[in-house]
Amino acid sequence: MCGIIGITSNENVSADIIGALRKLEYRGYDSAGIAIHESNKIFQRKVKGKLDNLVKSLELEKSEGKTGIGHTRWATHGKPSERNAHPHSSPYVSLVHNGIIENVSDLKNLAELEEYSFESETDSEVITALLSHYRKEGYAHIDCVKETISKLVGSYALAIIFSDQKESIFGAKNGSPLVAGINNSGTSLGSDSIALSSVAEKVCYLEDGDIVVCNKNILEIFNIAGEKVEREFVDIGFDETDISKGNFQHFMEKEIHEHPQAVGETFKQFIDHDKGLITVSDFELDFTSFSRIHLIACGTAYYSCLVAKYYFEEYARIPVDCDMASEYRYRNPVLDKNALCIFVSQSGETADTKAALDYSKSLGIKTLSIVNVKNSSIARESDLCMYTKAGAEIGVASTKAFTAQLSVLLSMAIHLGTINKTLSENQNKEICHEIMKAPTLLEEAIKRSYSLKETAQSIINAKGVMYLGRGTSFPLALEGALKFKEISYIHAEGYPAGEMKHGPLALIEKDLPVVCIVPPGELFHKTVSNIQEVIARGGKILMITDDDTLQSGSENIWQVFRLPKSPKSIETIIYSVPIHMLAYYTAVELGNDVDQPRNLAKSVTVE
Repeated sequence: MCGIIGITSNENVSADIIGALRKLEYRGYDSAGIAIHESNKIFQRKVKGKLDNLVKSLELEKSEGKTGIGHTRWATHGKPSERNAHPHSSPYVSLVHNGIIENVSDLKNLAELEEYSFESETDSEVITALLSHYRKEGYAHIDCVKETISKLVGSYALAIIFSDQKESIFGAKNGSPLVAGINNSGTSLGSDSIALSSVAEKVCYLEDGDIVVCNKNILEIFNIAGEKVEREFVDIGFDETDISKGNFQHFMEKEIHEHPQAVGETFKQFIDHDKGLITVSDFELDFTSFSRIHLIACGTAYYSCLVAKYYFEEYARIPVDCDMASEYRYRNPVLDKNALCIFVSQSGETADTKAALDYSKSLGIKTLSIVNVKNSSIARESDLCMYTKAGAEIGVASTKAFTAQLSVLLSMAIHLGTINKTLSENQNKEICHEIMKAPTLLEEAIKRSYSLKETAQSIINAKGVMYLGRGTSFPLALEGALKFKEISYIHAEGYPAGEMKHGPLALIEKDLPVVCIVPPGELFHKTVSNIQEVIARGGKILMITDDDTLQSGSENIWQVFRLPKSPKSIETIIYSVPIHMLAYYTAVELGNDVDQPRNLAKSVTVE
């Protein structure tokens, strides 16, 4: 989950590398480093901590050079420290690495590396050692790369500069994302297109086994067989306004305010305005051939799948299994050829989700991905892909991607229900009409959620928070608890409200904050009864409901937060807003780094 960058240009690259690393810092911020080719030597600077520490260090000794690499780290092998920071260098080579090398111990025992003195605890330095050995033996630069990666087991995205080749950067990819970029002044490599947004006009998403050679005026790509290949370059798809905070204090705050746009744009691609219907028929998939759906994802995307299980089973009457991608292939799931496996990932690079996709494909199962990044690994390797239209999401705690994922999954369920005849065309039209109200309702929900800032001030000293819900509000409770603990660092758990008597009631004590998500409907009164069980044991209830419920008799409830009345079809999407806002305001009140919470990174590109 590290971020790498490499730039070779007609101009000095130090400032551009730092600018790209700022855009990559969501991938890791334990340490940072830079290496610049200066004449016949490589200038290197590495620091522990966030990128600002590197910037301060560079102010003391500026570097001028037209070829360089940079890295921002999320620690895997070796604790965060200066010596474990990248780049890892020798007199022959300097490199940055994202991924995990699994056969490090075996490689260190190779006779070729007996004379190499390792300085770090990382797995990455073994790559430096191998490259140095082959260069010392007189191998050509690209052959050094070929020989080295032939010995690596695991995942890697590499950007490499050699001390005696001042105008070239070499890259290689397997399992971890790597993007190449071009513009009029040079070429570049990066972990994603966001990093290259200010230094490239067009980008190419490299494939596993690719080796790329970046020179100032030319970029060449070779496949795993060593053959020169042509890969498609596409417009970068981002501009600086997309990936800046604008007038907001944090990216997470900005992205919560972008819920209406993300949901509206995502739904838009599934609305047939002439007929007033929700349809995904443009995606050339015969849904009628599937007898079962498997939804597979990690983290927040997994919670969107849990909500979607209700969508598919209610609207389309098709059985659905939900799996955490990290567990999916290890439980030896029973799959039949008539199943559809759907993989959900914001980045399209989530390592466990991609591995689960590869596993399903190996069994001959039809695969469909829902991602937010075009040409990402999961998108390219799925049989079919549908895109959320959330735009760039920088904050580590995912928000608008969650509601956009719900929008795609709901649209699929409505479409499938219509062609299965479990929904009539008139019911489809009614839901389509409801869905078109979502952006307006989300805007109102955001305005009302400003009041949660005061609520957050009352819970910052809590030792824990519990989230409760039933039906689709249960996975929303899980999502709320995840957001709360990952940025506030206060322990939080989500439970089905009806399960309180089976153990969790033991956690209730005087003034424990309990967030209860209670929309109207058939489960409303049952959930209120569960709430009374919590109140009787001293719990402090924050009830999230709508304008029409519980107009009286709420004296035992600490606070009632009211949302505008919403259609049942989009209820979970609207109720996501206060869940995200409460976590955000609590983290701000505590003075935490909202966008870069400790120990976490955005794109989990290693298992």
